[in-house]
Amino acid sequence: MAFWNDFFTTTSAEAETQFDRLKNKLFGRLDAQKPYRIIYYRGFGSPTAVWLTGRVLRQHDLSTPSDRDTFWQNLLATYQRFGSRDVPGVTVRIDAFGQQYTAITDNDGYFALTINPPENLPVGRAWFPVRYSLDGVVQLEPELADVGAIENSLVVKEGHLMISPPYSHFGVISDIDDTVLVTDATNLLQTARLTFLGNAYTRLPFAGIAAFYRALQSGPVTTLFNPIYFVSSSPWNLYDLLVDFFRIQGIPKGPILLRDLDLSSKLFSSQGHHTHKLGMIRKVLDVNPQLPFVLIGDSGQQDPEIYSQVVRENPGRILAVYIRDVSTDQRDEAVRELIRTAEAHNVPMLLVEDTVAAAEHAASLGLIDPDTIPEIRADRRADEES
Repeated sequence: MAFWNDFFTTTSAEAETQFDRLKNKLFGRLDAQKPYRIIYYRGFGSPTAVWLTGRVLRQHDLSTPSDRDTFWQNLLATYQRFGSRDVPGVTVRIDAFGQQYTAITDNDGYFALTINPPENLPVGRAWFPVRYSLDGVVQLEPELADVGAIENSLVVKEGHLMISPPYSHFGVISDIDDTVLVTDATNLLQTARLTFLGNAYTRLPFAGIAAFYRALQSGPVTTLFNPIYFVSSSPWNLYDLLVDFFRIQGIPKGPILLRDLDLSSKLFSSQGHHTHKLGMIRKVLDVNPQLPFVLIGDSGQQDPEIYSQVVRENPGRILAVYIRDVSTDQRDEAVRELIRTAEAHNVPMLLVEDTVAAAEHAASLGLIDPDTIPEIRADRRADEES
């Protein structure tokens, strides 16, 4: 079995290399007409360390989604997301906290950098501006080209990064698929249909999730700011869709940590899913050593196993684990065994039917204001009716 796994992994890697070469040859000239785009992913950190990441692509601007978009418009947007061309070996200049840094994109166009923020950060602030630009890359502005003007401009992207304030009581790490967003991740065809043929307006949230996450962010005292991080095995190509979805649904803004899309066997394996999510969770915990965390996921895939491992690795740092029940009775029994393991480490792990059940337990632990429970119930009813 190990032989075939190694064979498949090697063959997939070689196929991906050959595919990239063929794509470069066939689409090189067409891609030259596409403008450079810096795709920044919300950075995050603490007063001691900040992690920044993003990607450089040749890609036309994606259209703004609408609740009136047709099947073909959604399909075109999906093609644009996955049909972009990565730009390797380019220098990205990053301006943050009055300092300038540089990073170089890898073979897939990604860049990543860890920096140390200044010691005198403003008290009471969580979001800070960051500016990305391509070093030495200029391009014709499309709107100027339309009127015949000849003028080049720098490729620039303005963004923000999040630093958990010193008064945060805890952080939240949440799965996305089948926890926040209805995906039916255990059904490959249904997941593909929802992902490729829908948009941010057609996707559905789990009932009451927006009000629950707002309550967690506010904590038991509404003047608090508890950071929320979203971790998923979905590809980075869907980042803009998720940002729009969270905004439309009123879900609190936070870093969204996705994964690269490649042809390796790990992409389709539970091992790859487990490794990616566990690695991202560890990174969040590492840059927030002062914070305990609440973990939220679902029973459909491997969230219970991953969170159980996080509990074992981080004694005293996990306040509670909430698992939305979206699976069969046989799977639920396996989850209950993991619940007993978490309880042995003095961590409550609950298998819950809906958001309200999790919120009521969170209120009993003093994680949220009990007065937010009626709002969460009302939000659940509104989502169910819509």
